[in-house]
Order: sequence, then C-alpha cells, then structure tokens
Amino acid sequence: MDRSRTTAAVPVGRYSRRSDAEADRRLRRAAVVCGVLFLGLVAWLGGSYMLRESTINASVPTFQAVSDSELQLQLSVRKKSGTAGVCTVRSMSSDKAVVGLFDFPVPAGGSTYSKVVTLHTTARGVTAEVLGCTPRK
Repeated sequence: MDRSRTTAAVPVGRYSRRSDAEADRRLRRAAVVCGVLFLGLVAWLGGSYMLRESTINASVPTFQAVSDSELQLQLSVRKKSGTAGVCTVRSMSSDKAVVGLFDFPVPAGGSTYSKVVTLHTTARGVTAEVLGCTPRK
C-alpha cells in the first residue's frame, strides 16, 4: 500500500504571499529608518541646547562672610553688549537654610560687569551662588 502524502492547498487570498524573509527585511528597514530619525532628533535637540547662548551669564568667584548679617561677594557677569538685567544671588547657612536672597541690577554698558556687592543675611552665610540672571526688556 503506497500512501502518497498530499498537502492541503492554502486558500487563495487568505494568507499573504510574502515570505517570512521578505517581511523581516521590511521590518528591519522600518527599524533603521525610525532609528535614524530618532538619532537626528536627539542630535538636533542637543545641538540647539548646546549652541543656545544665554544673554546674561554670571558667577561668584569669591565671597566672604563679613559678619552674621552680611556677606561680601564678587559678582562677575558676561553678557551681550547693551543688555541690562538682574541677577539673583542666594546665600545659605551651614544647615542649608536660605539666609539671604537679593536681585542685583546689571547695567547695560559693556559686555562684562564685575562688582563687589554686599548681601544682607538673617544668619551667617557660608555659601554664595547665582541662581540665574534675567535680561531686562
């Protein structure tokens, strides 16, 4: 008895005619395109963040506690020429409590500004830091 094996024919239109290998290639191409688009977006966002220049940048290179109620600090500002603004400086005590906060005005003239200023505090300040600067319009 010779029994021939027969396979049932796949119903027409029911299954895709594409092979698994072709489907894998299409999926791989779509993944590569999405990956390239994602990397481009990350590069564009990172580049725009890195190249964005703030109009006023400030730092406090030195400071000294004069008393329990005063802190002298040097405020150094780099800015675009002709831009005036305000820089907020904060001082904290040894237990991390804010003891002084003041907005120091920055004049419009020149591209740099450096001045020794006095920050009044409610207790002895052990730090002095610039929280940020805002250009005046």
